[in-house]
Amino acid sequence: MPLQACWLDISYYDILLVVMKSTTSDAEYRALAELRYRIRHFIQEGDAAAQRSNLEPQQYLMLLAIRGLPHGAVATIRTLAERMALKHHSAVELIDRLESHGLVRRSRSQGDKREVRVSLLPQGSKLLDRVARQRLSELKASGAALADAITALVERRHPLQMILQINEITEAQRRPSVRRDNTTPRKRTKKRIPRGRKRSA
Repeated sequence: MPLQACWLDISYYDILLVVMKSTTSDAEYRALAELRYRIRHFIQEGDAAAQRSNLEPQQYLMLLAIRGLPHGAVATIRTLAERMALKHHSAVELIDRLESHGLVRRSRSQGDKREVRVSLLPQGSKLLDRVARQRLSELKASGAALADAITALVERRHPLQMILQINEITEAQRRPSVRRDNTTPRKRTKKRIPRGRKRSA
C-alpha cells in the first residue's frame, strides 16, 4: 500500500497524539550545541580581529551597522540602536567615543533638524574594511561548519510538518479533478424514446 494511502487511514487524533508525545531528539540537541559553539567561535574571532585593529568589539559592530544598513535605510541613532540591540543612551555613548577618535561624524537632517544622522569618516571606513576583509576570509574558510549546523536543524522534518503535508494530500484528493485545458466536458444526453414505440432494428 502506498505511503499516502496509509496516512489517510490515520485519524487527526492519532497524529496529534504523536506530536504531543514527540520530544527533542539527541540529533537536535547536538545540532543546537554545535550551532551555539560555531556562533560563539565566530563572534570571539571577530572580537579578536577588531582588537588587532585597535577597535573595541562594540566599536567595530557599530561601524559595521552604519556601513551595512539595508538599502534605503538611514543611519539615525534610533535605527543604529535598534540594529545593535542597544538602548538609545548606550548607542549615543558609543557614537560619542567613535566621534572622538575621528571615525564617524554626526549631522542634522536637512528635512528634520531633530533627526541626527551618523556617517563614516575615511579613518573609520579604513579600519572597518581591514577587519571586514579578515572576517570574510575566515568565514569562507570555516563557514561550511556553521552552515551545516543550521541545515541540520532547519531541514529536519517536525511532526507538525508531517501533519501539514498529510492535510495537503487529503485536500488534494477531495478536490474534483480539473481538465488541463480548462474546458468543461459536454454532457452526453440520451435521446428519450416515447413509451409504446419499439426501437428500430
